[in-house]
Amino acid sequence: MPPTPTKTPRHVTKQASAAKGSDASRLEHRSMAERVEIGKAARKRVPRSCQAEFDPAPSRPDPIELLEDQAKSRVPDLVPIRYGRMLVSPFAFYRGGARIMASDLAETRVSGIRVQLCGDAHLSNFGVFASPERRLMFDLNDFDETLPGPWEWDVKRLAASLAVAGRENLYPRKERERIVRATVGQYRQAMREFAAMPNLAVWYARLDIETTLQRFRSQFRAKAVRGAEANLAKARTRDSMRAFSKLTRMVDGEPRIISDPPLIVPVEEVFPEATAEQMTDVVRDFIRGYRRSLQTDRRLLLEQYRFVHLARKVVGVGSVGTRAWIALFLGVDPQDPLFLQVKEAQPSVLEEFAGKSGYASAGERVVAGQHLMQASSDIFLGWRRMMNPIEGVERDFYVRQLKDWKGSAEIANMPPENMDAYGRLCGWTLARAHARSGDRVAIAAYLGGGDTFDRALAQFAEAYADQNEADYGALSDAAKRGEITTQAGL
Repeated sequence: MPPTPTKTPRHVTKQASAAKGSDASRLEHRSMAERVEIGKAARKRVPRSCQAEFDPAPSRPDPIELLEDQAKSRVPDLVPIRYGRMLVSPFAFYRGGARIMASDLAETRVSGIRVQLCGDAHLSNFGVFASPERRLMFDLNDFDETLPGPWEWDVKRLAASLAVAGRENLYPRKERERIVRATVGQYRQAMREFAAMPNLAVWYARLDIETTLQRFRSQFRAKAVRGAEANLAKARTRDSMRAFSKLTRMVDGEPRIISDPPLIVPVEEVFPEATAEQMTDVVRDFIRGYRRSLQTDRRLLLEQYRFVHLARKVVGVGSVGTRAWIALFLGVDPQDPLFLQVKEAQPSVLEEFAGKSGYASAGERVVAGQHLMQASSDIFLGWRRMMNPIEGVERDFYVRQLKDWKGSAEIANMPPENMDAYGRLCGWTLARAHARSGDRVAIAAYLGGGDTFDRALAQFAEAYADQNEADYGALSDAAKRGEITTQAGL
């Protein structure tokens, strides 16, 4: 099989075809020696040192135009909230700028080895949540952009996020570069370890956060350990019962989701009465159909819950403006609530550059990618299309629990030593996710045992942080000129 191109320019990647699901990353039954040779040959074509390069062309797409193009498919009255959240800081802008970076990464050189990508692997898209066995796991937690593509893209997205966050936390440049090198080095070392492991061992690998904290307790300052333990304890309280107490009130003997516009708006406030009833019926039918995407045991569990109420909810930064609902269910009594989030799935921002998804439904793409990359996924993770009776169009959605012991790191004001440790967790986790779908042996052979790649990514991260600041400034200037409407403080 001839090697894939070492650069992924638009005229090439637009013609790329991603076979259904992970087929684009499917491994042939090559020998270990052949797989090692693939990685070494890629290193000759694309030296690891060239991964430091970021030299945008004069014809680079305007970042504001890219964001405005995304806004066309979103709820118009929510788009100003998205811009307001992105303008909080350069890091917030970075979180919302996945399409901008995808466009930039498409012009960089790659080894030609593909994996299932997260597509938006910045450091705030990692976190803790409960496994079905009720253990706190650390993993990737956002897959809206997941798609097969070059493994380097995810690593560069993560590396640049550390540089951007480090600037916001006022770390000196040498400190930022050290943290990026440590994170990328952990990715490299983990990939080399996975390359030596049997397939099943890779598949079963996971990061139990409590066990990890105990294992490395001696390496962290006591204050950092206490803070981590407090955050884990807080995460365990974030479940449907806690959400029920915060998000509902009783009305005529039935719980109803509270109104907190524009962030949470009950369906009867979003639409006129008759239309709200119609939308509720549509979602009720959607839930019945979505159950078919679940395993049999989980489908039977969901059928024991009664649908009660529906509300629109604003979520995230980059996702603001996509259609998202929270649906309240009750089980045996009001002490047995369940909140499901029904979130719109649009085409991945990577599809323009890495090839179209092999799935007809963007919701199925998200769910399949999440199952492939995560060590353990939400038991109610599923998908279906929904006809919007008001717009008269079908849209793709995926479903998961709103709260299930979820927690994330507080990036702002994080001390450098904590960022170093957190970055290493992210690096290991991303390597494990990539090792499940791509040729881990070839990637490990490309990376090698030295730190050449680590140092190259540290240079790339700083260069891209410069670009991110410039793009953030462009959005700020556009808001000042009145070219875009923003809504701050939400």
